[in-house]
Amino acid sequence: MRVPLDWLREYCDPDLDVRAIEERLTMTGTKVEAIHQHGVRNHERFVIGRVQTCERHPDADRLSVCQVDLGAAAPDGVVTIVCGAPNVVAGQTVAVACPGAVMPDGTQIKRAKLRGVASEGMILAEQELAIGAGREGILVLDELLRDGQLAGGELPSPGTPLADVLPLGGEVIELEITPNRPDCLGVYGVARELHAATGAPLAPVPWGEDLGSPGPLVDAGEPSVEVRVECPELCRRFTARVFENVCLGQSPPWLKARLSAAGQRPINNVVDITNYAMLLSGQPLHAFDLDRVAGGRLVVRGAHEGEQVQTLDGQTRTLDAQMVVIDDAEGPTSIAGLMGGARSEVGEGTTRVLLEVATWNGPNIHRTGWTLGLRSEASARFEKGLAPEQCDHAQALATRLLIELCGARVLLGTIDAGPWAQSDRSQAPSPVRLRESRVQAILGVPVPRARQREILHALDFQTSDAEDGLDVVVPPLRRADVTREADLIEEVARIDGVEKLPATLPPKRPAGRLSREQRLRRRAVDALVGRGLYETIGWTFTAPSTLERLRLAPEDSRRAAALALENPLSEDHALLRTTLLGSLLDSATHNAARGNVDLRLFEVGTVFSGSALATSPATSDPRRETGVSEHRALGVLLCGRQAPTTWQAADPPPVDFYAVKGILEALGEALRVTVSCAPAPDPEHHPYLHPGRAAEVLANGESIGWLGELHPLVDGWDAAGAAVAEIDLDRLVALAQGEADERRYVDLISFPTLREDIAVVLPEDVPAANVLAAVRESAGKLLDDARVFDVYSGPQVGEGRRSLAIALSFRASDRTLSDVEVAPARERILTALRERLGGELRG
Repeated sequence: MRVPLDWLREYCDPDLDVRAIEERLTMTGTKVEAIHQHGVRNHERFVIGRVQTCERHPDADRLSVCQVDLGAAAPDGVVTIVCGAPNVVAGQTVAVACPGAVMPDGTQIKRAKLRGVASEGMILAEQELAIGAGREGILVLDELLRDGQLAGGELPSPGTPLADVLPLGGEVIELEITPNRPDCLGVYGVARELHAATGAPLAPVPWGEDLGSPGPLVDAGEPSVEVRVECPELCRRFTARVFENVCLGQSPPWLKARLSAAGQRPINNVVDITNYAMLLSGQPLHAFDLDRVAGGRLVVRGAHEGEQVQTLDGQTRTLDAQMVVIDDAEGPTSIAGLMGGARSEVGEGTTRVLLEVATWNGPNIHRTGWTLGLRSEASARFEKGLAPEQCDHAQALATRLLIELCGARVLLGTIDAGPWAQSDRSQAPSPVRLRESRVQAILGVPVPRARQREILHALDFQTSDAEDGLDVVVPPLRRADVTREADLIEEVARIDGVEKLPATLPPKRPAGRLSREQRLRRRAVDALVGRGLYETIGWTFTAPSTLERLRLAPEDSRRAAALALENPLSEDHALLRTTLLGSLLDSATHNAARGNVDLRLFEVGTVFSGSALATSPATSDPRRETGVSEHRALGVLLCGRQAPTTWQAADPPPVDFYAVKGILEALGEALRVTVSCAPAPDPEHHPYLHPGRAAEVLANGESIGWLGELHPLVDGWDAAGAAVAEIDLDRLVALAQGEADERRYVDLISFPTLREDIAVVLPEDVPAANVLAAVRESAGKLLDDARVFDVYSGPQVGEGRRSLAIALSFRASDRTLSDVEVAPARERILTALRERLGGELRG
């Protein structure tokens, strides 16, 4: 929210500069996001001038050459200014920027020649002073005086500083208002915060004097005005007043300047007054042209499905049954809490105004705005939940301004409809007890009761003494936020100065520690980082197009279904992801676009799917009733080269299936779980993987995921040839329970190993993993290690067969082995390979 500093100082003016005000507000919880400069920064070169003569430029039809009296502001008193405004004439009192003046957009006014005529300044229009853009041509002060819009009530003499009669701008603070503080969505609410934070005096509330009146609306004209609320759960209060003899026109410069500085566009005096009252009180208002309200009747009701309304921005919006509209005898005339309708807009010819101030249901307004893609200053306030009492504040403010600036006459009475208006408010709200002992226990330091009372009174709380502290009555604008003693302690702490609280240790050291599952997950992450991988974090949501690019057909029953969100952030985040692969590929593409093509990435995150849980036996677990399955997954992506280019290796090999397989095996070692691979049972189950270079990942023999190289037909990412894997990290951690914390030490150096190599010819469809498993099972305790170090296929071994060269390492912990001791183990290995796998010793 933008708050002009001069407007804020009107209600609370501490003897502090803007930077000190920023610090105090931020330290008390009302964060200042930025400080802007609106309008003219330096006022010295902006003065009042009087046009003495005005003649047509000799070489330009649209330019005029004016002699302008600047009094003491010019060495010779009178200067020549070339002006392009069509409404400049002799005798006018105008605003002038002298040479050296800097305009709001940063342009510096200089002496110049325009079509051969020297010009020493610039006659200004409203928009050039950032006041507004409602008046065409230059700003004529005589007209402002005639309309009663000139400060001081008389024409200033030439040379008078322009800042004496017109607002030229100043500093604007931009605030971040948290959702629990809608009371600070108005300038006066911020002034109250500044008053509490600095101790500077606070001016009386600007709505203290109400020129309107309560009670039934008295209308001598026709037709009479009626308001009916048909959805009280969504409209707690609806107030309305009727104004006659409204003179529609331009707002005075001071009002335009404040609206412009606050980020609002001045339109006309009636609309500007509603915006001004909203910005000051925090309560939105809406003005109807009463003569355009069909039947003189307004009904607050739920919209019909498919109903349409044309809003003030010229758009026709289609509504659903959960939205709220205000309609008249001809149908919807505005969308409640968001935007008025074009049909009852205040405009040229308006003389009777119906001023509406209402309290709407915040969540409903938020949903309506999100669904329609429509958000306004009003909806931003209603979303946070306003108090019904604020309607009176805004009505009183707007009533006074309509009478003063529009010459309006307010009819007796105020329409007050809705459940709040009909409720019994005679009983005072229950106070909240604030104990001195509890304040000290929570904050660690005592805060005197007198100081607590002073802080709470500054924030508009009412207090009375109690035996052990204070009984506090919460003001209406804070009742949704302050409900208990801890909330009051927070108010005391933030105003008294959280930065003044000493650093203290809690009375007891926390005994919490990571669970075993958490420790194992961290060990898994550390293992990957230790092997040169970088962790990425992706969106939990994904787009339907991502599944299509991964060749995942939503209707394929062999895979878990993707779950659509009811309220997606955007089309790109419409589904819950079923795999981490999409976000890993997005990260790879992002890096490739910046020249990083050799990547080693991993991600830990939750994946979701529609599952068979919905058909499981009845259970008290609500997650089962949704039919949604989720688990924590770990994804790995390698692309580019396996190692950096060096002078010794100018072209390192690219990553492949075996590179990512090695990463997973290292992960298994870190968790003391045996990770291995097996042929994928159904290659089509993972269509994003190369059919000949994919496998199933096993942990202790149980399937936990997949790995492989990216399918060449996967398109849309800059990661061709990537090697990828994804496993169920929750399942891997569960399998590591009870084993990962064990410490196992192996003697590596006391006695040497005995190595023997064998070459075995087998059918080519026998996996090497099965060969090594048979070797390890049959060799006995002396076998220390077995690995394949060469593969040969060719005429020497026959068609359909291949030769695997296996290095066998034998070791004993108490002696050096001999060939004689190893021979039986070697024979058992050959027998197992021959009988179980159809292998034979080569040559």
